[in-house]
Amino acid sequence: MVPEPRSAYALQFFVLATSLLAIAAGLSLVLVTQFPAHHAHQANHFSRAFALSTGLLLSGSICVDGAVRAVRRERQWLFRNWLGLGLTAGVTFVAVQTYALTTLIRQQPPTEAETGAAAFVAVFATLHGMHFIIALLFLCYITVQAAADRYDHEYYWGVTVCAWFWHALAVVWIAILFVMLIARTFA
Repeated sequence: MVPEPRSAYALQFFVLATSLLAIAAGLSLVLVTQFPAHHAHQANHFSRAFALSTGLLLSGSICVDGAVRAVRRERQWLFRNWLGLGLTAGVTFVAVQTYALTTLIRQQPPTEAETGAAAFVAVFATLHGMHFIIALLFLCYITVQAAADRYDHEYYWGVTVCAWFWHALAVVWIAILFVMLIARTFA
């Protein structure tokens, strides 16, 4: 069996990553148009979509952890299924998070756009979202490599690092939620 050239893997990664990001953008566009932000100018009103995105982030973290456990036990089919579920949770997280951030930004009074607590939280949540997109791309890479049988019970270091990255982003997101709670309570 002749291995595929690296360019084939690069193309698979590009197609997968571009498709998933396009799906996330499309889902977020549907959410923004179907559930528009109320322009009540409540600077500290945080959308329930943040709670939903938290659940998606945590479920994605569980999926990536499940992928690590499956590959350790050489259960390739289960490993790939966990990766697929993680990608689904990640794409949905990006869509819901984009909607929640759009709602948060649109609700800010113009006078508090630069100095309000919601603006502070929006900046951190946006930075978290950017890092999460990197984690999603990392998971795309792992998925392409898994489809090429690059991981097994002896070599799964990349999958483990991806899981650590995802878990670290979950911890950071919990901290951002705590800041949201403080901003909502004391502002």
